[in-house]
Amino acid sequence: MSLVCTLQDHTDDVNWCAFSRNLLATCSTDKTVRIYSIPDFSELAFSPLTGHGYVVHCCCFSACGQYLASCSTDGTTIIWSMDTGEMMSALAHPGRSPVRVCAFSPDSACLVSAASAGTFALWDFRSRTLRRTGAVAEASVVACSFSPCGQVFVTGSTCGDIRVWDLEANQLQAVKNAHDLGVTCCHFASQIQREGEWMKFQLASCGQDSLLKIWSVSWLATAGCKVRLLHSLRGQSAPVLSCAFSADGQQVVSGSVDKTVTIYSANQGVLLYTLNQHERYVTACAFAPTASLIATGSMDKTVNIWRVEGGSGVEGNEGEASPDETTAASVCQGGKRQPGHLRLLVGDWSEDDISAWLCEEGLEPLVGTFKDNNIDGSELIHLSKDTLATELGIESVGLRNKLIRKIEELKTTLVSSDVPDEFLCPINREIMKDPVIAADGFSYEREAIESWINSKNRSSPMTNLPLQTTIVTPNRTLKMAIGRWKSSQR
Repeated sequence: MSLVCTLQDHTDDVNWCAFSRNLLATCSTDKTVRIYSIPDFSELAFSPLTGHGYVVHCCCFSACGQYLASCSTDGTTIIWSMDTGEMMSALAHPGRSPVRVCAFSPDSACLVSAASAGTFALWDFRSRTLRRTGAVAEASVVACSFSPCGQVFVTGSTCGDIRVWDLEANQLQAVKNAHDLGVTCCHFASQIQREGEWMKFQLASCGQDSLLKIWSVSWLATAGCKVRLLHSLRGQSAPVLSCAFSADGQQVVSGSVDKTVTIYSANQGVLLYTLNQHERYVTACAFAPTASLIATGSMDKTVNIWRVEGGSGVEGNEGEASPDETTAASVCQGGKRQPGHLRLLVGDWSEDDISAWLCEEGLEPLVGTFKDNNIDGSELIHLSKDTLATELGIESVGLRNKLIRKIEELKTTLVSSDVPDEFLCPINREIMKDPVIAADGFSYEREAIESWINSKNRSSPMTNLPLQTTIVTPNRTLKMAIGRWKSSQR
């Protein structure tokens, strides 16, 4: 394995990666979808795609690569043209529940979207109309994949079940507790094997139990479905968040909370490579269909592109990329390096840290002004164009605009790569200062949830369902936990 390049354009967690024959799509908590050309991984002129109002959880290409679907907490699945980047249509999920995952059928005739409310919607893609709906009791549907024949699809839920459905939304089979504590991802290999009249497929699934599992799924239209476990793979030490088969079905890749990427032989269940180049949870992974490439996305806001050199490895051999290989890997065109932080949180930066940051960003003329006015991290992130002009006396419009742009970039990197996710407000993705519990049971920054309630007709940011009350309750336990954590990082 060799690291080809690192894409650094997203300003928040990368949630999904998807390949077509000549494009790579990535989506993020920063509400955008970015599109890259595979030959050089340069970003297309119409990228990023900005149409979602909240976190974009998943994206997938149609079979021909002409269309891309993306889904979001905003309760929609958007269809994009890959010729122009134009939004072709926005499919509103029934009940407007946050959509967690979407998948095309192999012939692109159908599109399935699945949501936090435990529902899924089966769409006729050509007419963009709703064909069928289904539901899983008391769980969120967070994973789905179509079989290579296109006649059945699977869903995975937070209760740990894997369920097989036909195109009429009839449940054919349910594997209870396939993953303890919840399924996180599932993916069919593209090969079809035949055993008499039965068709057999391989399915990969992963979950909160730190396992990657490979299943045999057999289907016959007149007889139903059978699911059998083939391998239970334990190459990662924490919840496994993503998995995908290679185009030939010979390998399967997975990404984990332990920050590793593992590649296995799908048939033997043998670990081939372990990659350790991400700094946070690995949330996404995908094989390219026509090249020996793997894309891995992470909560460190980067996407790594890997090349599989010379085929598969040998049993028990971990092909870990060396530090030299990582250093030598290029940063792709369009990539963006984040400024080096001297403190964990920008709000904790001292005046000297601010001076060092200004120099890094080519803003040396402002160092004296900032020192004279005792600007530290907490002051920096609240500066505006007006205060720069009136209070700091910065006359250059260009300098003021550049500084504001840099401050906005910093606001997306206020947290370190190791901040616990439960300390971040689901709305603004910043560490909470005054956490409160809303009627939906989730904790938010007080100012963010109150602003949301005032503008969103009393709906929950996490479920899109009506809030029974607008009263919020201080979460003092969480506030103390955040305070202890911040103190430990100094």
